[in-house]
Amino acid sequence: MSGYVLGNFFIYSAINAFTPGPGNILALNTATNYGYKKGRRLFWGIFAGYYVVQVICAVFVFGVSTFLPDVPGIMKYIGAVYILWLAVHIALSKPAANTVEKQASFMKGFLLQFINVKIYLFGITALTGYITDYSDSLWVLLLAEMVIATIGTIATLSWVAVGVLMQKAYEKYYRAINMILALILAECVYSMLQ
Repeated sequence: MSGYVLGNFFIYSAINAFTPGPGNILALNTATNYGYKKGRRLFWGIFAGYYVVQVICAVFVFGVSTFLPDVPGIMKYIGAVYILWLAVHIALSKPAANTVEKQASFMKGFLLQFINVKIYLFGITALTGYITDYSDSLWVLLLAEMVIATIGTIATLSWVAVGVLMQKAYEKYYRAINMILALILAECVYSMLQ
């Protein structure tokens, strides 16, 4: 693989990872509502889910698509409904530290990634667009997906940092901020279904 192709793989991965998506928006919202410390379990769930989903993408590209051809289409609609639910939840949420035990759970972040169509498409597109022309070895595909998940984790941590920095302003302007975040999630659903 040439340096040019490898460079484009990293650029594509960074752009996809840093753009708004369900995991990044949920991480931002949780950080603004509860701070890093109280949202930590949710963030770890998002990160763990990211790695597991990317392993699934590697296996999928390696050959599972012949056995489950309808799964991506079904997941798109399940993901859209869940992302809309998150958008409504964010739009209606208020700063409330006493609800953090219910809101910021590892499992919520982890399960979000399993229906986050963006990262499935991201992982599969990166592999088929940049890697499979040079190697279709499962180990190479897994390594590429671990790189993608690591870039994604760094991106989500960046969104968390922005959320922590916005925490004071959030307490004052939470309605406007929540509506903006909810609209961004709604746009994610719109672009998914196009």
